[in-house]
Amino acid sequence: MKPKWLFQKLNSYLPSCSSPPYSPLKTLILQNPFSETSNFALNHVDVSFLLSLCGREGNLFLGSSLHASIIKSFGFLDGNDPNNLRNVIVVWNSLLSMYSRCGELREATKVFDHMLVKDTISWNSRISGLLNNGDFEMGFRVFKQLYESGIYQFDQATLTTVLTACDKPEFCCVSKMIHSLVFLYGYEREITVGNALITSYFRCERCSLAMRVFDEMSEKNVVTWTAVISGLAQDQFYEDSLKLFGNMHGGPVAPNSLTYLSSLTACSGLQAIREGRQIHGLVLKLGVDYDLCIESSLMDMYSKCGSLEDAWKIFESAEEFDEVSVTVILVGLAQNGFEEESVQVFVKTVKNGVVIDPNMISVILGVFCSDTSLALGKQIHSLIIKRSFGSNYFVNNGLINMYSKCGDLGDSIKIFSRMPQRNLVAWNSMIAAFARHGNGSRALQLYEEMRLEGVQPTDVTFLSLLHACAHVGLVEKGMEFLESMAKDYGIRPRMEHYACVVDMMGRAGLLNEAKEFIEGLLETPGVLVWQALLGACSIHGNSEMGKYAANQLFMQAPESPAPYILLANIYSSEGRWTERARTIKKMKDMGVTKETGISWIEIEKDTHSFVVEDRMHPHAKIIYGVLGELFKLMTDEGYVPDKRSILYYSDNVKE
Repeated sequence: MKPKWLFQKLNSYLPSCSSPPYSPLKTLILQNPFSETSNFALNHVDVSFLLSLCGREGNLFLGSSLHASIIKSFGFLDGNDPNNLRNVIVVWNSLLSMYSRCGELREATKVFDHMLVKDTISWNSRISGLLNNGDFEMGFRVFKQLYESGIYQFDQATLTTVLTACDKPEFCCVSKMIHSLVFLYGYEREITVGNALITSYFRCERCSLAMRVFDEMSEKNVVTWTAVISGLAQDQFYEDSLKLFGNMHGGPVAPNSLTYLSSLTACSGLQAIREGRQIHGLVLKLGVDYDLCIESSLMDMYSKCGSLEDAWKIFESAEEFDEVSVTVILVGLAQNGFEEESVQVFVKTVKNGVVIDPNMISVILGVFCSDTSLALGKQIHSLIIKRSFGSNYFVNNGLINMYSKCGDLGDSIKIFSRMPQRNLVAWNSMIAAFARHGNGSRALQLYEEMRLEGVQPTDVTFLSLLHACAHVGLVEKGMEFLESMAKDYGIRPRMEHYACVVDMMGRAGLLNEAKEFIEGLLETPGVLVWQALLGACSIHGNSEMGKYAANQLFMQAPESPAPYILLANIYSSEGRWTERARTIKKMKDMGVTKETGISWIEIEKDTHSFVVEDRMHPHAKIIYGVLGELFKLMTDEGYVPDKRSILYYSDNVKE
C-alpha cells in the first residue's frame, strides 16, 4: 500500500485541522508530505483508525513509524488521567492489533506486556493474534490466563475467536470446553456464539454435536442455516444438507449466496442434477447467477453430474471469468474424458492473457498421459518457471507425473531431487513414477527413504508399492505391504489394492494362488480384481481359469469389451480358433464394441497417431513400404508372430 493513498484515505475520514479548540481529545501533530499544508492534527480516534488501516493492509513500516510518533507524544499512552483512560486503551489496543495482523507477534507481546491498563478487547486482540498466526499453544494459554485472572471477564467475542481457531479434530476438546463455558456464563442465546460452535464442531468432524447446537438454538439467522448446510456438505452428508436447504427455503430466513454455494456442493457430491437444476433456477430468479463463485459452483455441479454441455454453456455465457472458473471448466473437461479439449482451453486461456495460477497449472498437468505431447509439457514447464511457480507443491507434483507419464523418467527425478521440501504427494508421485517405468527396486528404495524422513504412507503409496512389486516379481514383499497397511497404519485396502495383488501373483505365474486369494476376500471381488486375473491368464495362456474369470466379468461388467478380447487372446495362443471366433461373435451380438487402439509417435513437436490398417496418414504408402521391408528382414531372421496379440481375423482362417 502506498503512503499517499493512506493519507488520502485518512484525510477523507478526519475532521479538518481547524477542529474546535474545546475538543476533549488530545492531538498528535504529524508531517504530511503529500498535502499542501505542512502538518495536521490527529486525535486518539484518528490514530486508532490509522493503526487499524496499517494492520488491515499489512503495512508494518508505516504502523511502526506511527508507533514511534505516539511514544514521542506521551499523552497518547498516559493512563494517569482518569478522563483520558478510555482513549489511551483504544490506542494501546490498536497498536496490539496492528502488530498482530502484520504477523509481528514479538512486538505484539511487548505492547501487551507494557500496557498498564487492559480491557477485554486487549485480551481478545492478544488471543486472536496468536491463534491467527498459528501459535495455538500460546493462544490457548493466554485465554486460560484471562479466565483465571479474576480481574478481566471474557465476552462473546473471546469465545468466537477461540472457536474459530478450533478447525481440526485435535481441537475438539477445546471446542467442548468452550461449549461448557457458554452455558456456565449464559451465552447460549447469543447467535454469534452458537454459529461459531456449529462451525467448529463441523470442522472437528463432530456432526452430531453441531446438529445438537443447531436444534437447541432458539433463534437462527442466515449464518446459522448456512453454517449447518455447508458443514453437512463438507462432511459428505449431502442428502441431509439438501434436505435442510429445502426446510430453510420454505421458512422465514432467506438463503444468501453462500447458502446456494453450499447446496450446490451437496448436489455435486450426490450427482443430483435434478436438484441442481432447481437451485440453478432459484439463483436465476434472484439474479445472483452473475456471481463468479455461483457460476463456478454451477459449472462444477454440472460437470460432476456428467452434463458437461450445461457447464460449457455457463462458461461461454459468462461476462467475465477468473482463475477459479477456468480451473473448474478444465477439471470438468478432464473428468468427463475431454482431455484434448481441456488442453485446448488452457492454451487459449494463456493466449488471451487470463491470469494463470498454480491451481490451473496443476490441473492441466494432471491431464497428461502417455499419448500427450511431451513438447507441450515442456512448454508448460517453461511457463511455470517464468511465472515463478516452481516452489509450489502441487505444480511440482504435477510435473513429476507429467514427465513420467510422457516417458521422461529422468526429468521426473530432476524435479523431485530439486524440491527443497517434499510433501507426501511428492513422495507418492515419485514412487509411482518408478513403478510406472518398471523400476520396482528403486521404488522400494525410495519408500524406505520416505519412512526415514518421517513421512507416513497412505493408501496411494501402497498402491504404487504393490505395482512395483508386481514388476520385479517380489510376491512375498508385496504381501508384506498388504498386511502392513492395516496392521501398522490402520489403512483398509481398497479393491484396487486387491487387484494389484492378483496382478502381482499372476505375473509370477501363481494363478492358483491368485484364485485362492480372491476366494478368500471378505468382500465381493470387483471388476478390477477379475480383470487382473483374466489378464494373468492371458499372459500364461490358461484358458480354463481364463474362462472362469471372464464369466465373472460378464456378470459384473457386461458392457466391457475387456473379457471378450482377453479370452479371445487366450484361445488364439492355444490355436483354438473356433472358440475364439465364438467369443468375438458373442461380443458383437451383445452390442459390445472395443475402443480402437491407437499408437503414436512425436516428431519435431508433432504427434502422429495410427490405428489398425490406418491409410489416412499423408505418408501412409511410404510407411507401409518400410514396414514391409522390416517384416521381410524379421522373417528372414527367424521371427515368428505372437498369436496372442492377434485380435481380429477372418472367420475362415484356419491354423
